[in-house]
Amino acid sequence: MRQLFLCVFCLAFSFSFSQDKTHTSYIDVNYFRGNIALHNNEILHLIKGHPEGVILGWNKKTYGFEDWEQRFNYPDYGFSLAYQNMKNDVLGNNMSLYAHYNFYFLKRNLMFRIGQGMAYNTNPYHRETNFKNVAFGSKFGSSTYVMLNYKKERVFDDFGLQAGFSLIHYSNANVKSPNNGTNSITFNVGVNYSLNDENLVYQKTLDKKADQAFSEPIKYNLVFRTGINESDIAGSGQYAMYVLSAYADKRINKSSALQLGTDVFFSNFLKELIYYKSVSFPEENVLGNEDHKRVGVFAGHELFINKTSLVTQLGYYVYYPFDFEGKVYVRIGLKRYFFKKLFGALTLKAHGARAEGVEFGLGVRL
Repeated sequence: MRQLFLCVFCLAFSFSFSQDKTHTSYIDVNYFRGNIALHNNEILHLIKGHPEGVILGWNKKTYGFEDWEQRFNYPDYGFSLAYQNMKNDVLGNNMSLYAHYNFYFLKRNLMFRIGQGMAYNTNPYHRETNFKNVAFGSKFGSSTYVMLNYKKERVFDDFGLQAGFSLIHYSNANVKSPNNGTNSITFNVGVNYSLNDENLVYQKTLDKKADQAFSEPIKYNLVFRTGINESDIAGSGQYAMYVLSAYADKRINKSSALQLGTDVFFSNFLKELIYYKSVSFPEENVLGNEDHKRVGVFAGHELFINKTSLVTQLGYYVYYPFDFEGKVYVRIGLKRYFFKKLFGALTLKAHGARAEGVEFGLGVRL
């Protein structure tokens, strides 16, 4: 933990000397303690103590010198490091690195943070030495956390206080099974420390009427996505997946666009699952020659935040020869525009609360 804190402090210290006149920065340290939620009966035997840990963050404050900053009420953005003691030797402990945004409400007294990143687990599933850990099937996985805090800055000189609640999710998105994951609901309390002598003046130059009146003609998008995943049968093997997506989007204002399109899924892990079902469970009437491909249609929304956007999509399979987790699917994730027309995407595809896989995508918006 001492090394973890030192890394965050050095990172924040170096950034504080590189601030320009349009931003300031601060660090915060939050201790949390709570419970693992029972979202799946398969992890009931893993819920024992009260998990606790610490979240350390470096934050860059915005003041509206760019339009998107005013559009979202001057958010912060930065990096977080987290350590969580799961209070169970079977589960091990988790260490995570995130990128995050802080959004503000109620005259900037209420802060909502959302972070997405990678996690490392110290004691994942092993069929011989740790077969009870059905939550984490691999050492590395993904993690998402949200934090809702009442926050005050500069209560004592450059030190401020904050407290509230956090939800911390860990899983590997079925990159490797088992993958039941955990959701920790916690109370957190912490301090923040301003790295600059004073705050800047918030700019108020945005024409909100023009912002809302903004629109674009319909644009057409082509995306290729790929990744690896495994069925829910532990040890069945990891296979590559490929997804071809085509959709139209309509920008309705500066921050939002609506989407309508189709996906074609080439999920190779289903080939193995179909064969396994055909030879192991004859009562399920799986022949073994069912097509592993699926075709879906979806509607979605894209929220534009600077060059990054948040994508949410709801889909339905119209070609569905093999039953796997139901006909409805969701996709949520981030896009990053590198040029005017090209973008990269990192998305999670799931059926309800059950993840199917993480998709790495490259696309063009015409």
